[in-house]
Amino acid sequence: MLAKLSPRHTARRWTLAGTVGLALLGAGLPATTAEDRAQPDLTRFYRQKIAWTACDGAETPTDLQCGKVTVPLDYARPGKGTLELALARYRATGDKRGSVVLNFGGPGGAGVTELAYSGDDFMGLSDGYDVVSFDPRGVGRSSPVSCGDGSYEDSAVLQKTDAALRDPQSVLRQLKKTADECAKHSGPVLPYIGTVNASRDLDVIRDALGDNKLNYLGFSYGTRLGAVYAAQFPDKVGRLALDGVDTLTEPLTQQGVAGAKGQQTALEDFLDWCVQDIACPFGQDPRRAREDVERLVRSVDKDPVPSAFGGEFTGQDLVVALSQGLYSRNLWPSLERALASLVEDGETHGVEAFATGGFAPPGSPEPRPETTPAGDSGLADEEDVPLDNLPAALMAINCADDPDRPTAQQITRELGRLRAAYEEASPVFGRHRLTQVLMCYGRPKGTDFIRDEVKDVDTPRMLLVGTRGDPATPYRWTTQTAKRLGPSAVVLDNKGEGHTGYASSTCVQRKVDAFLLYGSLPASGSSCGPESPEAPEDGE
Repeated sequence: MLAKLSPRHTARRWTLAGTVGLALLGAGLPATTAEDRAQPDLTRFYRQKIAWTACDGAETPTDLQCGKVTVPLDYARPGKGTLELALARYRATGDKRGSVVLNFGGPGGAGVTELAYSGDDFMGLSDGYDVVSFDPRGVGRSSPVSCGDGSYEDSAVLQKTDAALRDPQSVLRQLKKTADECAKHSGPVLPYIGTVNASRDLDVIRDALGDNKLNYLGFSYGTRLGAVYAAQFPDKVGRLALDGVDTLTEPLTQQGVAGAKGQQTALEDFLDWCVQDIACPFGQDPRRAREDVERLVRSVDKDPVPSAFGGEFTGQDLVVALSQGLYSRNLWPSLERALASLVEDGETHGVEAFATGGFAPPGSPEPRPETTPAGDSGLADEEDVPLDNLPAALMAINCADDPDRPTAQQITRELGRLRAAYEEASPVFGRHRLTQVLMCYGRPKGTDFIRDEVKDVDTPRMLLVGTRGDPATPYRWTTQTAKRLGPSAVVLDNKGEGHTGYASSTCVQRKVDAFLLYGSLPASGSSCGPESPEAPEDGE
């Protein structure tokens, strides 16, 4: 599943190079029935009380509180070891009626840090709820996975599509090497990562918060997590809102083509906007601007330019930066300035900021957390979270959630046809997205639970928000997932642009808040019209 980060990550600090569309590693999780869940004794995990304290960190908001819960490493064998999951909350300011849990997407986004950075966006919900988020297993401070310092060099090999077509076996060998490095650096959590277990963790969190029902707001990948929870724990569902709805059925190859098409459309919309400005580095003709972008990517791939952080900046690095900068119209002015610096001065710092969130690129020397072979893992210190944790977790979770495992022969046979389909979908993004067909090769088969069992849920009504111009989660995924979930799903049609609607549309935010706070659902067929966001100030 190739869900994407919420635009909040892009606008702040969670856009790391190579995260878009990667799904390298994961372990299969068996489909879990209610009968299976009843067998192990999980009583001690469901009798926890969270000890909330002030969060560490000089830049952490003073009103943010942090805590943790303990979950079993393996729900089928709870005596095998435990994990601690990091939590954060803003306390309710009004009459408290419980908690609402947020997941900001990814997969691989750390909820604690994101809540600290974007808490102001959700203060309306604090009128009735404690606003809570968490770092899922394998993410952030919760036993973070990593693929080591060399993983990005390995991933760069996969971007060389021409080389892959000439010698796919060599690329597949490189994938196996990368997988071994991920296992080496990730510790005991890796075989138990994925949305099926994250959903079970979410139910432990619900109980520890003292809530009989889960109230939940999920963005992008977070919609997948919410849907899986609804299938696993239908009697524990309170008010669920899902924004930027993920597919539950499409294989990675189809998701990649959809993503490439969405990104190409977003790029063309950006260029149509850009050429209205005399400062646009691609001139004032939209068609020529598109051709110039394609030439720029090819040129920088052929002759990389010096990176602002050392090393080389390639055309595929530029593609990653573009994909992140296109997630929200609010980012377009900054993206225009960054591209102008690259085109006019050869300066990469601006575009690399989109690809790396302002940090040195992944692969730079840094401390790595020690893992505990026994399987009992406390919270990692924030400074010890690997810099590649976001893409490494995205890789692991996506493959753990996907049951398709094409053989080497199938990949070799289909690669040329797929390349043509991807490049037709997008001459700019297709090559980058094509690497998805390789990413789970040689890994254990992922769970078939999501594709086979997450459907026809017997829950209270839930709200699904789809944005027409979403470059990452196409609107059709919202309607398809709603149909799959059944009569419980109510769709809100956001006729705007960008990935997800809550942060960019006052109308969407108002309707989502009304549902979560008061249970007020929009009528079937309701929509929110497009809005013209204000240009962000420099530095945002």
